[in-house]
Amino acid sequence: MKIHFIAIGGSAMHNLAIALYQKGYQITGSDDTIHDPSKSRLEKYGVLPKEFGWFPEKISSDLDVVILGMHAKPDNPELLKAQELGVKIYSYPEFLYEQSKDKTRVVIGGSHGKTTITSMILHVLNYHDKDVDYMVGAQLEGFETMVKLTEENEFIVLEGDEYLSSPIDRRPKFHLYKPNIALLSGIAWDHINVFPSFENYVEQFSIFTESLTNGGIMVYNEEDIHVKRVVEDSTHPIKKYPYETPKYTIENGTTLIETEEGDLPLEIFGEHNLQNLAGAKWICQHMGIEEDEFYEAIVSFKGASKRLEKITENKETVIFKDFAHSPSKVKATTTAVKNQYANRELVACLELHTYSSLNATFLAEYKGALDKADKAVVFYSPDAVKIKQLDEVTEHQIAEAFEREDLIIFTNPQEFKTFLFNQELKNKAVLLMSSGNYGGLDFNEVKRLV
Repeated sequence: MKIHFIAIGGSAMHNLAIALYQKGYQITGSDDTIHDPSKSRLEKYGVLPKEFGWFPEKISSDLDVVILGMHAKPDNPELLKAQELGVKIYSYPEFLYEQSKDKTRVVIGGSHGKTTITSMILHVLNYHDKDVDYMVGAQLEGFETMVKLTEENEFIVLEGDEYLSSPIDRRPKFHLYKPNIALLSGIAWDHINVFPSFENYVEQFSIFTESLTNGGIMVYNEEDIHVKRVVEDSTHPIKKYPYETPKYTIENGTTLIETEEGDLPLEIFGEHNLQNLAGAKWICQHMGIEEDEFYEAIVSFKGASKRLEKITENKETVIFKDFAHSPSKVKATTTAVKNQYANRELVACLELHTYSSLNATFLAEYKGALDKADKAVVFYSPDAVKIKQLDEVTEHQIAEAFEREDLIIFTNPQEFKTFLFNQELKNKAVLLMSSGNYGGLDFNEVKRLV
């Protein structure tokens, strides 16, 4: 099969390209720019475009499929050529469904936790040598790629993102998978550029619930009131399995989960992570993993990349980085670190980087998100606001939104770096939350602070 990727450099797109190359398909692709790690990984497999840009001459009628990435625009010259020639065009979630129609599809959805839960499931299955196909949104220890597709595996585990599928397919990705087994972890308003109201956003999760196959299984977090309502109000003929935060204790900086076999020490911590673990356990049990087998494997799970990732530590200081950017994630992550290191001063640094977080009307959602921090810092780039063509956001608006009079605000990357590197780190926990890099912060330099 000959497949061409428009916008091959994306995180999910380049992994899908590699997975299909490994499956024996003939792969080509284009993008206007590709950064590492995508660039070096595509190069390793011989599918990196020879030059960047869009080349309509790459599109011909002998292509079987074109896979269109979200990074491309509707007027992309390669897309227009494919449409003109009548070549079959898929978004990557649409193509994943085509590749998994004869498999048992397990889809993990929710505003937060879906990458971690998917990672936990794959870690447990890998520990017990149970081979499955998958697509996950983070690089995992012990897994070479973030996508795997085979002919023979019975199960495919998919991280179900609610964002749009492609520039010409405005459906949320997780509406396309038609799961046999699904999970909903939580609902907290996000992607306001696409879902302008909370009600409209919640509706997408109702549609997801209705998309399960008849008789399918829905595992859901009953502690989230919006998830509970969406699932329990559904009249779709599915089986419903609620989960909640398991009982646990914290001893000397280690979280121990209560089980029938006794208390087990975990590498991870925080109530959200423990909720995620409870959901992952249910999914694994539906995939044939016994409870004791799950616990045997999960104690060695260290977390998904960029999700509450410990980047350096000594006896007096610990520094984490986390992908958290939405209000609910920021609050949960800040609370988790403070609870885990209750006797240390917590310095929590948040970068407002996404479209939603830099939107003046959305800022109010951050009320209380950094309350658990002893020292709370917000960084944002006025240039990023301009690039996203948003209304100007002022420091006064940010201070009002978080409702902290002592909030420290930076707009200059060098000033933020100077602040961070001049901190007295004795008896401190430092938390760096961002889906960006604070205007160019080198995290390898941060490691050398301790």
